[in-house]
Amino acid sequence: MSAPNYDAELNEFGYTNKLKRSLGGFHTFAAGISYISVLTGTFQLSYFGLSFGGPAYWWSWPIVFVGQLLVALSFAELASRYPIAGSVYNWAKKLGGQHVGWLAGWMMLLASIVSISATALAYQNTLPQIWSGFQVIGDGANATDAAVNGIMLALVLILFTTLVNAFGVKLMARINSGGVFIELVAAVLLIVALALVAVNPPTVVLDTNGTESAYGGSYLTAFLVAGIASSYVMYGFDTAASLGEESIDPHRNAPKAILRALIASFVLGGLIILLGLMATRDFSAPELASSGLQFVLNDALGPFVGRLFLLAIFVAITVCVLAVHTAAIRIMFAMARDNALPAGSLLARVSPRFQTPVIPAVVIGVVAVALLLVNIGQPQIFTAITSLAIILIYISYLLVTVPMLIARLRGKWKPVKEEGRFGLGKLGLPINVLAVLWGAGMTINLAWPRREVYNAEPPYHWYLQYSSVLFVGVAAVAGFAYYWFVQRHKIGVLAEHSSTSDVGETSPVA
Repeated sequence: MSAPNYDAELNEFGYTNKLKRSLGGFHTFAAGISYISVLTGTFQLSYFGLSFGGPAYWWSWPIVFVGQLLVALSFAELASRYPIAGSVYNWAKKLGGQHVGWLAGWMMLLASIVSISATALAYQNTLPQIWSGFQVIGDGANATDAAVNGIMLALVLILFTTLVNAFGVKLMARINSGGVFIELVAAVLLIVALALVAVNPPTVVLDTNGTESAYGGSYLTAFLVAGIASSYVMYGFDTAASLGEESIDPHRNAPKAILRALIASFVLGGLIILLGLMATRDFSAPELASSGLQFVLNDALGPFVGRLFLLAIFVAITVCVLAVHTAAIRIMFAMARDNALPAGSLLARVSPRFQTPVIPAVVIGVVAVALLLVNIGQPQIFTAITSLAIILIYISYLLVTVPMLIARLRGKWKPVKEEGRFGLGKLGLPINVLAVLWGAGMTINLAWPRREVYNAEPPYHWYLQYSSVLFVGVAAVAGFAYYWFVQRHKIGVLAEHSSTSDVGETSPVA
């Protein structure tokens, strides 16, 4: 296939490609798997899963995988046809129209920025265990000191990802691919190491550790809370498609990258959690409730080996935040070139020197830092910000899968049948239905105003406990109100990004 054909579908959206194609198949796979980042996710919230669900929280891992696989399969079909920057935004726009597309893009942009802040906080659960000198504020025993120190470490990481993304996609791809290679090798070695020191049988995953007692004897209630730990990990696979305008042969590589990233993360993460539980010496150890699997590494493998793997987790966290930042930039750029954001022409400007949108990299970094700073006095910042990020992600995914289902039911979804392109065929409709039901159910579970998630530490305030509903509601209503009364009157592909072809922006599906 010749290079100009890579951009053929962009004309359906009215765009001409201003980004440089330089990313190969492994680069797109690396972007997807580093966003998911199995080492980051499994370790960052393992303490949460163990605290509220005991070892049996492991079962949430395969359940979340099956649900997210339904979404990923639908996205893979879209990626095969439309491998385009700001994937979720443009897919929702194509399937449901400009208004739905804008809301999906807005929610995904917010979700990505919140995810940057939330994931960067994972440094706090890792770096101080590698070297105590990373605990600059206090000794880490106080929840507030730990939160403040976590914010300080996160600020350094966000500064790094901002600079790397500003200097171009090629530098980002090299760092990201190198980091992913280290992460994958470390994950395999970690699985082997934990298997060698296992002291519990695999049936340990049937042990609830008595966590149901906090919920009147109902383990299902405890499990729904603990499952947030797994829900946090398996999303962001659409990043492979969002880099489509910078990838070589994205129509074939993007769908493969989406599915491979999710499946690889499921297998590696599931084994790490399982073997980590099998290697745990004492489930009543207080360190499990604060550090989770990081504590298990040092306790079961010894300080030296444990620190080596914690270094690999440090690398994984770094490239994860880098990938999330990269994805957020593509969403902001995609919306800006439609003039769907304030100062659209400025945000959509591609640096002739670095061949990447530099201003969005800086703006997103600043907003992510601001989000951390306004929460600096909240010791429950880890779980609260993480949960808000997940909710926004699930809602933005629903704003793609629901219009896609409607298009299927109306007979308007016509996937490309070109040889080599990914398609679901007759399975597309049932998979799409199940993906919508899964997304809706998980959104409700995640947004449920539980004190243990959103206001786990004093002071207790109703607005903190209901922060999920309030934050998502205000973000959606205020954002869409601004769009409806101000920005929608300015919508239109910017001249410098416009193709010469005639396009129909309002048609639900081509």
